[in-house]
Amino acid sequence: MKKIYLPLLTIGLTMLISCGKTKKEVVNTETAISVKVSGVAADNNPNFVSASGKIEAENSANVSTRMMGYVTKVNVKVGQKVSAGQLLVSINNTDLQAKKAQVDASILQATAAYNNAKKDFDRFTALFNQQSASQKELDDMTSRYEMAKAGLEGAKQMRNEVMAQFSYSNITAPFSGEVTNTFVKEGDMANPGMPLVSIEGASHLQVTATVSESDITSIQNGMSVKVLVKSSNQELTGKVIEVSGSAKNTGGQYLVKINLNNNTTKVLSGMFVNVQFPLVSKKQTTTNSATAQVVVPESALIHQGQLTGIYTIGNKDIAILRWLRIGKTYGNQVEVLSGLSANEQYILSAEGKLYNGAKVKID
Repeated sequence: MKKIYLPLLTIGLTMLISCGKTKKEVVNTETAISVKVSGVAADNNPNFVSASGKIEAENSANVSTRMMGYVTKVNVKVGQKVSAGQLLVSINNTDLQAKKAQVDASILQATAAYNNAKKDFDRFTALFNQQSASQKELDDMTSRYEMAKAGLEGAKQMRNEVMAQFSYSNITAPFSGEVTNTFVKEGDMANPGMPLVSIEGASHLQVTATVSESDITSIQNGMSVKVLVKSSNQELTGKVIEVSGSAKNTGGQYLVKINLNNNTTKVLSGMFVNVQFPLVSKKQTTTNSATAQVVVPESALIHQGQLTGIYTIGNKDIAILRWLRIGKTYGNQVEVLSGLSANEQYILSAEGKLYNGAKVKID
């Protein structure tokens, strides 16, 4: 029995000794990540409000027709520059040609009747002055002459109506610009009111921005604004030209239009922008530090799906990921509504990959 238990006892003692040695040899070799921190900027009175917008052409139109017919030719392509009056789309007008021929024949008939009536009127007028025709005969000739004259005028107006219809079979550009879309091709049936070609006057661009009801009272016509193009980080300047006084049809947002002042050769219609409106009337609103606005750089934020957070410094120089609820955007600054206190330090940048609980070293 002793021979059986002695090896087991020896093995157990060996394991205990080995475990004890392992625990003593464990050393935390994690290196601290160098980071830069900054205090939160608290500002009760920001010097501007920000709103999202979109660049649009000042002149834009979806050209359509009033008549029904087959499209015989599309004379332009997307991206093509066009001038005012240039032919865009041709629509079959065989029926208009027939009507024009009928009207022309009516004009010839009315002209012949008018000339005959005028001769009779002049003859009976002379006879009446010579007392060779009665008043009744002159009145009859006068009525005949006026009816012939009205008939000729009516035929001419019918011709004007037909000629006006030809302008809807030959669609021309209403202004100089660029073709942005074509909605039909040769052989398609054009219907009244159906858009055929879309044109924008690319030489004059403006911005349409949506502003919340809390900020619309600070915006005035004529004020200068900054426009930041999101895709290229280009900064433009502009001037407010229209401020909507109602949000009935815009989902609670007020529309503001801005004319761009800068050379916009690298800016295209449809680009999204961020507009900064300077504040001139929000002063001395509050001095309570509890209501101080917390603003952080957008580059310091961490995005994970729908969540937004920021790394702060915890006890023993540990990085702690704090989830935030963000508000308005002021250029490259973002307002923090909750999750971060005023003057609380947060990590601006790191020389390594941060994670929750990582050891950090403040530079």
